[in-house]
Amino acid sequence: MAFEPAQITNRQISEPSMPAPVEPKSANPTLTASIRKSLASPEREFSLDVEFNAAPGFTILFGPSGSGKTTLLDCVAGLATPDSGRIEIGERLLFEANPRKNLSVAKRGVGYVLQDLALFPHLTVEQNAEYGLAHLPRSARKQRVAEMLQEFHIDHLRRRRPAEISGGERQRVALARSLVTDPRLILLDEPLAALDAATKARIIDDLRRWNQAHCIPILYVTHSREEVMALGERVLLMDQGRIVAQGTPHEVLRAPLQETVAQLAGFENIFDATVWLVHEDRGTMTCRLPGIKPECFVLLETPLIRAEPGSRLRVGIRAGDILLAINNPVGLSARNVIAGQLVSLERRDMIVSARVDCGVEMNVHLTLAAREALHLEAGREVWLVIKTHSCHLMQK
Repeated sequence: MAFEPAQITNRQISEPSMPAPVEPKSANPTLTASIRKSLASPEREFSLDVEFNAAPGFTILFGPSGSGKTTLLDCVAGLATPDSGRIEIGERLLFEANPRKNLSVAKRGVGYVLQDLALFPHLTVEQNAEYGLAHLPRSARKQRVAEMLQEFHIDHLRRRRPAEISGGERQRVALARSLVTDPRLILLDEPLAALDAATKARIIDDLRRWNQAHCIPILYVTHSREEVMALGERVLLMDQGRIVAQGTPHEVLRAPLQETVAQLAGFENIFDATVWLVHEDRGTMTCRLPGIKPECFVLLETPLIRAEPGSRLRVGIRAGDILLAINNPVGLSARNVIAGQLVSLERRDMIVSARVDCGVEMNVHLTLAAREALHLEAGREVWLVIKTHSCHLMQK
C-alpha cells in the first residue's frame, strides 16, 4: 500500500478549520509501539511484527527494500491501520486494537517527510511552510513561519517557488513545513537520499540542533551506512518485517552475529568456514575456507570463540578492512597474508573495487591513488593482508 506525500499533507489539513483542541505535549515523550499488520499483493504476502521504543532523538530504521520500514512509518502516522497492537507517544494513545481507538492523521501530531517532498509548485517557500497552520491567526502563522525559515536558513528564499531553488533547499522547505506545526514525533523516510554528503550533513546538523530544543522522537529511515554512523543514537535493523537487531550503530553494524545483519552492515566478503585449529594460548583459531576449486582452500586466523575443531560457521570481512600489496610483505603484526591474483578492477565513485582470486574470491576496496601508485591491472600477482580482528565470526 503506497501513499503519495501530497495525500499525507492533504489529509492533515482537510480537517475543519477549527480543529479539536490538542492535548499538550508531555515532557520528553517516548514513542512506544507494538504493531502487527499483514499485507498481500500479487507479488507476495508480507507481515509486519515489531515492538520497540523510540526515545527523544534519532532512532534509525535500517534495512533492505521491502523489509517493512515504510509500512511501520505509515502505521505510526495513521495512514495504515495495524491488525493489532498499540501505539502511544508519552501518555497519549494514538492507536489500540482492543478496545478500539484510532486517532486520525490530523490529530496525531506527527510530522512526516518523504523522499518525494510533494511541495506545492505554485506556492512560494513561505506559503508552503505556512500551509499546515490554517487554524492559527494570520499574525501567529507569519511569526511561526518566519522563525522556522530562519532556523533552517531559508528565510531569504521566502518569495521563491520550489522550481527556483536547489534540491537541498527544497529539503529544508519540506522539513520546515513539517516542523512548523510543532509535532510530537517526526517520521523521515529517506528525505536526504538524493543529496550530496556535505549538503546532507548540514541539514542533519540543523535538524539535530532543532531537536535539542524540542526533544521529541525522530524515526529516520535510511539505506546509507554512513548516515547510520553519523546520526546514530540508536538503530533498529529490520528484515522481512521483523527487528533483527537493535542498539547503538557500533553494536549493530561493527560486529554482527547474524549473516543477515552482516550483509546489511556492509560485509562484502562472507564465507563458509570450518574450525581447523584452536590456539587458546594466543586467543585465536585457524579456520579453513573451501576454495573455488575442490583442491583449493584458504587458512585464515580469526578471533577465538567457543568452538571445537570441525565446527562450521561463517566468516565476514569488510572489503575496506583488507590491505593489498604488490610484494610479499614481511614483519607485519597482521596474522593473515594471502597470495592471490588480481581478477578485475572496477571504479565505483571514489572507490576502486578489486576482485582477487586467492583460492577464494575476495573483494577489496582501494583508493584511486592506491590503484595508480601500485600500477594495478588484471592478472597481476598480489598479496592480501587481513588482521585477525577484521574477521568477524557469525552463526551458521
